Amino acid sequence: MTFWQTLLIQVGATGLVVLLVLWGFYHWVLKPALERQVDTLLSAAKEIEPAVTRGVKQGVNDALRELPETTARESTRQFLRFGSDLFENGLSSLLGTSEELAGRSARRGRPGPDASDTGTGNRR
Repeated sequence: MTFWQTLLIQVGATGLVVLLVLWGFYHWVLKPALERQVDTLLSAAKEIEPAVTRGVKQGVNDALRELPETTARESTRQFLRFGSDLFENGLSSLLGTSEELAGRSARRGRPGPDASDTGTGNRR
């Protein structure tokens, strides 16, 4: 056997042994440890959501109990009024009516949406 053939066999055998050792380490040591960690994380994640939900419900209940009754009534009334205005008037309850928009435009020096063009060349 020549030197290069011996060297090639030695490199192949070393590579095979290294791969077998790495595979054995992964299969018998690393993989079971990772599976235990994943199981631990999954069980902790399953416990977190109900605990957070209970905490949020308890926090909301405590906050609502601490509010004065008149504050809760007034904020509910304002919320309902805003919701009905939004439902009835659409975006105009947020942006204002067309008359209000025309007034704002006039204050800025621009013609409003209902202003007609007189043809005098006053365009900007």
